[in-house]
Amino acid sequence: MEILSNRILNMAESETLAMTAKARELKAQGKDVISLSIGEPDFNTPDAVKEAAKKAIDDNFTHYPPVPGYPDLREAICTKFKRDNNLDFKPEQIVVSTGAKQSIYQLVQCLVNPGDEVIIPTPFWVSYKEIVRVAEGKCVYVKTKIENDFKVTPQQLEEAITPRTKLIMFSSPSNPTGMLYTKDELKAIADVVAKHDNIFIMADEIYEHINFVGKHESIAQFENVRDRVITVNGVAKGFAMTGWRIGFIAAPTVIAKACNKLQGQVTSATCSIAQKATVCAMLMDPATSPDIINMRNIFQKRRDMVYKLLCDIPGVKVRLPQGAFYFFPEVSSYYGKSYGEYKINNSTDLAMYLLNEANVATVMGSAFGDDNCIRLSYATSEELLVEALRRIKEALLKLQ
Repeated sequence: MEILSNRILNMAESETLAMTAKARELKAQGKDVISLSIGEPDFNTPDAVKEAAKKAIDDNFTHYPPVPGYPDLREAICTKFKRDNNLDFKPEQIVVSTGAKQSIYQLVQCLVNPGDEVIIPTPFWVSYKEIVRVAEGKCVYVKTKIENDFKVTPQQLEEAITPRTKLIMFSSPSNPTGMLYTKDELKAIADVVAKHDNIFIMADEIYEHINFVGKHESIAQFENVRDRVITVNGVAKGFAMTGWRIGFIAAPTVIAKACNKLQGQVTSATCSIAQKATVCAMLMDPATSPDIINMRNIFQKRRDMVYKLLCDIPGVKVRLPQGAFYFFPEVSSYYGKSYGEYKINNSTDLAMYLLNEANVATVMGSAFGDDNCIRLSYATSEELLVEALRRIKEALLKLQ
């Protein structure tokens, strides 16, 4: 008799975490591995946020908070949405969770019934598909092209919609591509969705503040879909607070209440101290905060450097990302080639080849729904990035 449930047996492990674990394992064996696999800013949490956490401890915020989050935090999140996105929310529309991943999981559990279709443009963040599968929904993938900056078109979206469509999931700025949707592009998507009743949109905006082209645009700004958009955000990326585990949704009240109900049975509220620290983060204006501006500027400098280095590698097709801290180069020109015992047939082969031959950890594009590419994170020092790209180029040129 099988011990484990079909649910867990059918679930894939997170490929990004798996590659990070492999890199750490090789490092522990003494290998000089450079990891470009993990999506984590290599910056420290702003001092003001840390001080707010210390004060919360001294002020004895060490008891159970309300399930959807402290009232002052939900008010601060509403303030953030008005200041940064010109969106009006009430605290009862906000649910704070243990990271944006939990926010997304709960949302899908509350919206998707078995057999419901969820449209996911590829490439996508690795956990989207598994979260939908756990809810017994059906993933409908819409393939985008590097020539179109990996962005779905209104026509593609319209063609993917069926009577079973319940939800559309996407991120902007994107993990893994670093691309972001313009206001006009989001308006075109909103106009398609507006024609179809009972379809909801999950907009993952966790990389909002790492944006190199100007003002971030939210699809929730459009009146014709506003009551069907669930905006997911958090503090991990833009505030270098990955370990604090704070994510949140802003949603129609009925959906927020449902997520609150589910969270009450699963985890209850997230960490009280992290919540109090997040109040401080939410009240930091990204347009004037030195911490946020400095981090964004450094990421942009690294992006420009890595772009030039990738462009210098024969056979690699690359676009200049507009946000986040990833490149998603197309590397399929190396498929069918080999070096020694290595034969490259797909992105997994190539990622493992680079890990073992070049001691550089990347993530296979198949994890994100596009096997022609690999993902590289540039959330590490310029010195390590230069060396990593030198190793990658050297290893790729060995393939014949």
